[in-house]
This record gives sequence, structure tokens and C-alpha cells, in this order.
Amino acid sequence: MVGERLEERRYDVDLVTVETTGDQLADELIHRLGKTGAFVRELDERVLDGDCDAAIHSLKDVPTEQPDELVTAAVPERGPAEDVLLTPEGTTLDDLPRGATVGTSSLRRRALLLDQRPDLTVEPLRGNVDTRIEKLLAPTLQAEHEARTEADKERKGHAGDEDFEPEYDRTVEEWFDDCTELEKGALGREVETEYDAIVLARAGLERSGLAHAVDFEPLSLTTFVPSPGQGALCVTATDGETAREIQSAIDHPRSRVEVTVERTILATLGGGCIAPLGIHAVVQGEYVHTAVAVYDRDGETSVKATRDLPIETHATAARSFAEELADRGAAELIEESRKELEDDGEPGPEDQPEGK
Repeated sequence: MVGERLEERRYDVDLVTVETTGDQLADELIHRLGKTGAFVRELDERVLDGDCDAAIHSLKDVPTEQPDELVTAAVPERGPAEDVLLTPEGTTLDDLPRGATVGTSSLRRRALLLDQRPDLTVEPLRGNVDTRIEKLLAPTLQAEHEARTEADKERKGHAGDEDFEPEYDRTVEEWFDDCTELEKGALGREVETEYDAIVLARAGLERSGLAHAVDFEPLSLTTFVPSPGQGALCVTATDGETAREIQSAIDHPRSRVEVTVERTILATLGGGCIAPLGIHAVVQGEYVHTAVAVYDRDGETSVKATRDLPIETHATAARSFAEELADRGAAELIEESRKELEDDGEPGPEDQPEGK
């Protein structure tokens, strides 16, 4: 999308794929990556070195403190900000059985899940969107494959028996041929944890073209407050003519205001991914309706608030709102989470990525 917008301005665009530290450490939890901006830094270094003119990021991965030479040249129109619950059979969060296992790599999602369903078992989950869905589907599909294989053996054992009614209309080979590539990947995956459900960002699911692949329930933006910047992209560049051209071609003012509010509150509170923290802002007329929820890691204690911030002074108002929340106990919850991470032998706050 970014490339097409620039090509409309008669720029020649060459898209360069960069594998980042975060991509390479696929088996590590996001808050244990041990490097701020683990999904961001290598891309921006290409820009600073002059190898690329701009870098495209998922905004929620971008640290609130960036090199002085870089600017956020554009925030394209934001995608959906909410999280979604995925299950093999379309079960809702309320209808999950007691003790159900839900997968997520996010401290925020873990706390929100336990806040609403303290009976759930929340287990770590990492990988790209397709990998996570494969991990969810694998046990169910593998069990069906085994059942169909046994049914085929029984079918062959009753060859010529006109009274025999097979359990399945199709053979296991016919069933397998009709499986999607995602389902075939799940069938070949080794099952380490059996998940009853997983939680993902809706924007990531849709941008990966996989929203059709599994049933999901959108989780309420009111009660399941998303990560700051979730659903938004950003384009970074060095300050100058290129940045101004990118802004002119791509920037979406309303989306920029919303994420500015969210990231200002994040920076003021200093939560990053060391604390379960959700922030969501949406422009409504002359105000930016803003919801903030800060939790302890088990979802038992929280500081929550909503406020309509004047759009004309949205950044200043967001900072004041965050300072009030800090005084109301949000700062204490964040500090407790920081200490728990350090006690666990995990990276200190200065090493934390902003969250993927």
C-alpha cells in the first residue's frame, strides 16, 4: 500500500525485506527478547545508513524513544484495533470451558483474560500469525486425521459388504486433498501445547489474509483494551524532502492523532511491554475518547479510566491524563511488574521491546 501510494506520485519504489532480531528469536517470549525495538531496529538502521529511504513498521513495535535523526513520516489509515479470540469451533470467551488453555505471548492479553476469566490457563504462544493458528488447529485436525485413517482401515476390511456404512463419505486422502495449506501445515506440526483458544490482533489476522481460515470472536474495545498503536502502521524516514513527500502521500491525520495520544500516555507511564497496559483512543468530533487500563500480571488489580481529551491539545491533555493515572496507582503497578520481571531473571526495562 505504501509503495503504491508513492508510485502514484511517480516515485520508483523498491521494497526490501529485512529479517529482524525479533523474527530470528521465534521461540522466545516477546518480553524476553532482551533488546528494545527487536522488530524495529535493523530496519531503521538501514534508513540511517542510507541503504533505504524509509522503513515500514507495525506501530506498536516502535519504541516511544527514537533516534533524533528519524521522524515518523507517516501514519497510514489505521486498521481495526481490537483483539480477537480464535477457537477451532467458534467458541466465545464466555463459553470456553473452565480451565481452558488460551495461548498468548502478551502480558496485557494475559492480564485481561484472567481479569474476565480467572479460571483460564494462559500459556505462552509465539510465532507468525499462520504459525499460531497452526498450533491452535493442530490437535483437532490431527485427531480427525487419525480417526479417518482408522475408518479407512475399517472400510477396507468390509470391502464387498453391501450392508456396511462407512463413518465418513470420503477417504482420508480425499479429505487431506481438500485441506487448506494452513490446515496441512497444522497436520504436520508437532503438538507441544494443546490450546483451546488463542488471542491475536485482528489487524494482523486480516493483513495476513487469514481471517477466513478460522472462527473468531472480536473482543470488546471497552473491556479488552488493545495495545497502544495496535492496528496502525508507521513509516519512518530521516527528516527532509523524502519524509515530507511520504507524509503528503500517505499520512492519515485522524489516525496520527489517535496513536499520538496512545503513545504519549505510554511514554509518560513508562510501561512498554514490562507491564500489562492497554490504551485506545478514537477521534469523536472535537474530542479524542481515550480508554486506559493498567493491570498487575495476574489481572487481579487494575487502574482503569476513560476521558474525552480536547483534539486541539491532544498531546498535552494525554500527558496530563497519564500523570493523573500514575498518581492513582498505575505507576505502582508498572513498578511492581518491572520488579517481577527482574526477579524472574528477565531483561531489565531498558532492554524491553515495546510489544509485538
